[in-house]
Amino acid sequence: MALIVQKYGGSSVGSVERIQAVAQRVYKTVKAGNSVVVVVSAMGKTTDGLVKLAQEISKNPNRREMDMLLSTGEQVSIAVVSMALDELGQPAISLTGAQVGIVTEAEHTRARILDIKTDRLKRHLKEGKVVVVAGFQGISSLEEWEITTLGRGGSDTSAVALAAALRADFCEIYTDVPGILTTDPRLVPEAQLIEEITSDEMLELASLGAKVLHPRAVEIARNYGVPLVVRSSWTDQPGTWVTSPKPQERSLLNLEIAPAVNDVEFDTDQARVALLRVPDKPGVAARLFGEISRQNVDVDLIIQSIHEGNTNDIAFTVRTPILKRAEAVAAAIAPALRSQNGASTEAEVMVQQQIAKISISGAGMIGRPGVAAQMFITLAEAGVNIQMISTSEVKVSCVVDAAECDRAVAALREAFEIEDEERGRQGDRETGRQGELRGISSLSSPSHPPVRGVALDMNQSRLAIRQLPDRPGMAAKLFGLLAQHNISVDMIIQSQRCRVIDGVPRRDIAFTVARMDGEAAKKMLQQAGSEFGWGEIVLDNAIAKVSIVGAGMQGQPGVAAKMFEAIAQHKINIQMIATSEIKISCVVDQEQGVKALQVIHAAFGLAGSQKFVVPA
Repeated sequence: MALIVQKYGGSSVGSVERIQAVAQRVYKTVKAGNSVVVVVSAMGKTTDGLVKLAQEISKNPNRREMDMLLSTGEQVSIAVVSMALDELGQPAISLTGAQVGIVTEAEHTRARILDIKTDRLKRHLKEGKVVVVAGFQGISSLEEWEITTLGRGGSDTSAVALAAALRADFCEIYTDVPGILTTDPRLVPEAQLIEEITSDEMLELASLGAKVLHPRAVEIARNYGVPLVVRSSWTDQPGTWVTSPKPQERSLLNLEIAPAVNDVEFDTDQARVALLRVPDKPGVAARLFGEISRQNVDVDLIIQSIHEGNTNDIAFTVRTPILKRAEAVAAAIAPALRSQNGASTEAEVMVQQQIAKISISGAGMIGRPGVAAQMFITLAEAGVNIQMISTSEVKVSCVVDAAECDRAVAALREAFEIEDEERGRQGDRETGRQGELRGISSLSSPSHPPVRGVALDMNQSRLAIRQLPDRPGMAAKLFGLLAQHNISVDMIIQSQRCRVIDGVPRRDIAFTVARMDGEAAKKMLQQAGSEFGWGEIVLDNAIAKVSIVGAGMQGQPGVAAKMFEAIAQHKINIQMIATSEIKISCVVDQEQGVKALQVIHAAFGLAGSQKFVVPA
């Protein structure tokens, strides 16, 4: 007998007929010899209707009262689903988040789960009942009984958290698509079903806007090793399994606020190649990385900074043994770029050896603004200057001088309370590198396609700060300030060219934030600009971010080139590039975002013959 948690979204319980279909599916699962906990969302568009009602009453509704109002939607669903099961002869009981014992932070409208009291749940299951639980909600404490809601995707989060707390055999997420697809079927109807995907890949896709699963739910599954499957409510297709590595043993207390950082990794066997003042036009990145691919040079991090005039900078890191080949490719292609760029400026190749990549790894970093900021603050306090930054849902990496590696690693291990295994010593550097490689290779295999999915995020804004002083502590001040205002940052790009103004070396830095945070972030940074000595703040809301995700792209030099070539063939200019081990993201003009998604999806052969139609 298995213990299964099933979650049904609003569309799955949107009518009497659909509720009855859900009851039939649950009934069959029980008759097959399983114990079942069902988590449901509010029916159909109920939550949207309640939000509209509140806005008609108040322009700025009280957050506590919003939680009281919105939590009623799920109460309707659990009652009628329980009734439908009773009609089939299956004993069932409906429970709110409070009755289940889902204890959360005292943060109305966006609470995180701290603990789940499972005694009552287990008692009802032992009695042979199906327990139907209201998703999306909990209580702030067992003394106050303040109703809280978990925010967007809260029912997914409730379901996976319950599965973790109950140590369920697996958690099924039922939705209106057949599983996780290679991209949004509303934009590419030929998107294919992915049969299996790693939790790291899913975290990236979810954070990039794939709405099938919320990042918080995937983060819990990853941290607690919950087997997760996404299936259609309308068919019996097998869906998509989300797999996680065996997790470290961790307490269920503070379930969603457990430490975000699991480890500190480093690699001192790296070098950086930068091309300065390359033309800001379609096809430049494609030409450069196409040639790099043909020479079988495998790159690690890639960044392209924001343009300055009609040029920008592209930099990438490689392993030291292949630096000569990478440098030769860059030097050979620079004259061609220079001739395209006219006589006014000149492309320049800059090579730097003796660098190290320092990384903190974990889950859900982008959703916690303070994590990256704490890394930058820690490095600043240790006197370590950051030369490049790479961010993702599962890792934040900084390139620093190799001579500062030991000091940086030791400081980060202390700051994030990671047990020091003596890995920072000179004699143990290879151990650290091999640990990182094992983590990557566990996600890759010859049968694992290099790219699993393509995502488009049309809800971001880009902020650029001109002439930021280039010294330790600047990134810490900047991103610490954003973290204090609870603003999450996604892509972060430092320009490669440096200017000395009034005796102070300065660089530009650009980063993306959620569009709804753009204006507030700009205003706040302008107020801080005079104190910290940085220049103009530029906000651009007309951008789109298109990304490819795949654990198998590591060690395959042609992946980035193929992405850039697909974009270039359709005359789409790349404004920024940022990468991690399993993700490559490009910022393009907002009007070209959908086209970029479609051509990249086609370039990697992800389209199938079957067309998926998302139910209304």
